[in-house]
Amino acid sequence: MKKLPAKRGRVAVIGAGPGGMAAALSVHQAGHDVVLFERYPQARPAGNILNLWPPPIKALGLLGVNTEDLGAPCTSEFRNARGRRRVRAALPEQVVRDYGGGFVGLLRPELYERLLDALPQGVLRVNHTVERVEQDESGVRLHLADGRVHEADVVIGADGIDSLVRRTLWGDSPKREHNLHIFGGYTFDEDVETEPGMCVLSRTRTVQGSWTAIRDKGRDGHQWWILEAFDASREFSGDLHSTATGLGQAFARPLPQLIAATDPAHVQRWVIRDRKPLKQWSKGRATLVGDAAHPTSPYAGYGAGMATEDGYFIGRRLAGVDLSDYAAVRQALDAFESPRKPHTARQSQHAYVLGQLFHHAPRALQPVRDAILDRTPLMQKVVGDSTPSSILTQLGEIDRAEARFTALLGLGEAHDTAS
Repeated sequence: MKKLPAKRGRVAVIGAGPGGMAAALSVHQAGHDVVLFERYPQARPAGNILNLWPPPIKALGLLGVNTEDLGAPCTSEFRNARGRRRVRAALPEQVVRDYGGGFVGLLRPELYERLLDALPQGVLRVNHTVERVEQDESGVRLHLADGRVHEADVVIGADGIDSLVRRTLWGDSPKREHNLHIFGGYTFDEDVETEPGMCVLSRTRTVQGSWTAIRDKGRDGHQWWILEAFDASREFSGDLHSTATGLGQAFARPLPQLIAATDPAHVQRWVIRDRKPLKQWSKGRATLVGDAAHPTSPYAGYGAGMATEDGYFIGRRLAGVDLSDYAAVRQALDAFESPRKPHTARQSQHAYVLGQLFHHAPRALQPVRDAILDRTPLMQKVVGDSTPSSILTQLGEIDRAEARFTALLGLGEAHDTAS
């Protein structure tokens, strides 16, 4: 029998998104008792389309989530609106082979279903709203809307951009409006001809238009998104599909054809906003993961992935820790967030800067910007080379965390044998 060299602790996770479910899985594997609170009647995705890079795919597999045929393997290219390639993001062949592509395109409900399938019975508690969190050195108390109080040794706030746990720890902070909005949809229409296995991100001087291959329950299809500047103080009253159709006309095939083939019921819209990354995530016996710690614009295409990685890493850091020991908890939470903060803050800020550069640059500077992107290697260095480098770094971090975790499991086996 495997056993970690510490007594079982009690961990509460608030919010059943990808970060919360990954945290619950990782904490469970670490040998602690975990409860995952979700205020809605079910764990539900807050969108339809999704891309996942190799690090979160690796983390999901280690957490026991089925990643077989999870999405469509894709290679990323950045192009101008006429279809001329500006940047290609290339990963080593071994990484592409091991993780099913440079990244995979899928639909969010598929990821949620697979995470839910992996959760042990009794961990997820839906229709449970946490209204208040209190803590001291002895423990944490979660006050639920029905009047009950749940006690734990550690609480993990995976409760999104409007996180109660973040607000409890660090007070309120204003959201940063990007003054952008995005339309996204998907189709399984087989009549639209595309380049297989591609993710193409293209731009006019003011609009981004992109598409990728997807897989969903064995079906091949495509997702797309259109992004433009939009005053967040205004109310949008247009038709989603017709607005996206109009914006898509400026782009090369197959983007306009994919939009035309999409059922209007499969089109969604989001206003893009974030909060500036926190300098510290943890306080006392509480910490944050995902958008609660570092809400990120979809411009990075990495929000769900970083949340999943956070969930994986927090459980690994709590492995072998006596959660009744306040000093040990503090040391573990600090060790969890220290390597995560630079990476997530960089991705979050990078997404913000790109959004401003491409959609809020003064009109007179737009031709200069585009000439630089088309005729110099700047974008290849900033995006095409840095993205694979970041992915490889995160894969290495997971390898090191798993080696440490495996060593702890080995200590547990040795302990059992000796006893």
